[in-house]
Amino acid sequence: MSDQQQSGGTAAIASSPPVGETLMDVTGVSKVFGGLVAVNDVNFVVPHKAIVSLIGPNGAGKTTFFNCLTGLYRPTTGRVNFDGSDITAKRPDLVTQAGIARTFQNIKLFRTMTATENVQVGMHPRLRSRVTGMILRTPFVRKEEKAARERAREILKFVGLKRMDELAMNLPYGDQRRLEIARALASDPKLLLLDEPTAGMNPQESEELRTLMERLRTEQDISILLIEHDMKVVMNVSDHITVLDHGEKIAEGTPQQVRQNPRVIEAYLGSQA
Repeated sequence: MSDQQQSGGTAAIASSPPVGETLMDVTGVSKVFGGLVAVNDVNFVVPHKAIVSLIGPNGAGKTTFFNCLTGLYRPTTGRVNFDGSDITAKRPDLVTQAGIARTFQNIKLFRTMTATENVQVGMHPRLRSRVTGMILRTPFVRKEEKAARERAREILKFVGLKRMDELAMNLPYGDQRRLEIARALASDPKLLLLDEPTAGMNPQESEELRTLMERLRTEQDISILLIEHDMKVVMNVSDHITVLDHGEKIAEGTPQQVRQNPRVIEAYLGSQA
């Protein structure tokens, strides 16, 4: 555990590298399931304080690629370097401690816990209390729990979720999406991976989420790697876009470059387009 942690239990914010410096560098990552090549030799870079989108048709390998980056899958080949360290095939908890957090395509909340309690769970990798102290309810544990609760409510306020004491299962869909992002932010990440965060949202909610991503970048110095099917969101928020199709990278560049790429048009609309 880092000795730069605050007494309240959350990690201190380290000095930020220059904007544009590489935060994550993925080299030749492949993932094979039996005879199926889900991800094939993908190279990928996420700069510091950037919003990078990963797009492609359904079944293109986007979520599998996310899983390789976050330790849920061990890449068959390739290397993942994050913030100067090799994190290839590390356990998900160690990836989180390194500074990467994520949300999921299908919302995964603790449904019978409140919004605040869900966010407090996300702080676990940064807390210093141990089992013995929790059993004995030592002053340090009580102090850390109080600080964690206050910090959780600050994060919920930041993402725009007001019903902090509501059970997660009773929240509207858009608020559940916000809550999952808030829980990810509780681990103090340097890189946030969002897997289709606007899925099921109405246009107003999608726009609010786009604004939130901009605030995370500018106010919190967090880089974002985004999987998203809403092209309006992707084109309006992304600095750089990478396109996958059948597990292979077929294009990358600025939103304007990707929008005009013939291979991208073919992948989405078919060769007749």
